Amino acid sequence: MKAPKRLPAMVLAFVAVALTITGVVLAASDSNPSQTLKDPLVLNGYPPRSADIQLVISTGQAYSIDANVNINFVTNALEADFRVPMFFSAAAVNLRLVNNQLYAGSPNFSSIIGANWIGAKASLPSLYGLSLEMTKPDIPLITGFTSESVSTVGYSKTYTFQRDNFILNSPSSLPVKMPVGARLRISITVGIQGEVTASALSVVSKTTNFSITATVLSYNQPAKIVAPPAAQVKQENTSLLHELLGTSSLAKLLSPQNLANLGKVQVS
Repeated sequence: MKAPKRLPAMVLAFVAVALTITGVVLAASDSNPSQTLKDPLVLNGYPPRSADIQLVISTGQAYSIDANVNINFVTNALEADFRVPMFFSAAAVNLRLVNNQLYAGSPNFSSIIGANWIGAKASLPSLYGLSLEMTKPDIPLITGFTSESVSTVGYSKTYTFQRDNFILNSPSSLPVKMPVGARLRISITVGIQGEVTASALSVVSKTTNFSITATVLSYNQPAKIVAPPAAQVKQENTSLLHELLGTSSLAKLLSPQNLANLGKVQVS
């Protein structure tokens, strides 16, 4: 049986990811009794205007990729500050997706290409659906797993789904190949009003140890995401970005399209 199509939006979120994600604006009236723990991420039933997410991607190697991701659901824009491992150090890379343009910036680019930013055409699907799922995901619609559990800590509740020896069909564009006969685990943590506060996906087999974790740091803080100054941008295609990051697979994994595709897996 295949997982429902809503699953990708709930998984990324961050993946989904996603569907990346900023501070908190509390409601004028406190919906929590004074005797109970307060949840700083409450949305009071309204889809968030923005989100700030801490994202960690691991491929089972000696390194991992971590990023802070800001999403503006109103303007449908995204910004991510990545720390990308390169040899014995980590390079800082800033990605922005604004008005169907992908911008990649790094202090290292200027000496290589004569500009601080690379610009290329790209597109990002509407993020409104993701904002709805983050407000209150449809947990009961997640099916196709052999093991399900629920744990509660304070006001947080975590739903964990697992399946062993599954067949996972991943999009062909992804640089990460998902094996057959692995263990798939997905977890979604929600707050006191059911809003998403964290999510994780992992795939483990004899040859693969891949995981994505996303933690929501805040909702509804100002998230002004704009294109860099035109004079600092060199328009290129995305292949140049692949070369500058050292490995095409790593660069492809960092593209917003492929980060989103990581959630479009189907469990058979």
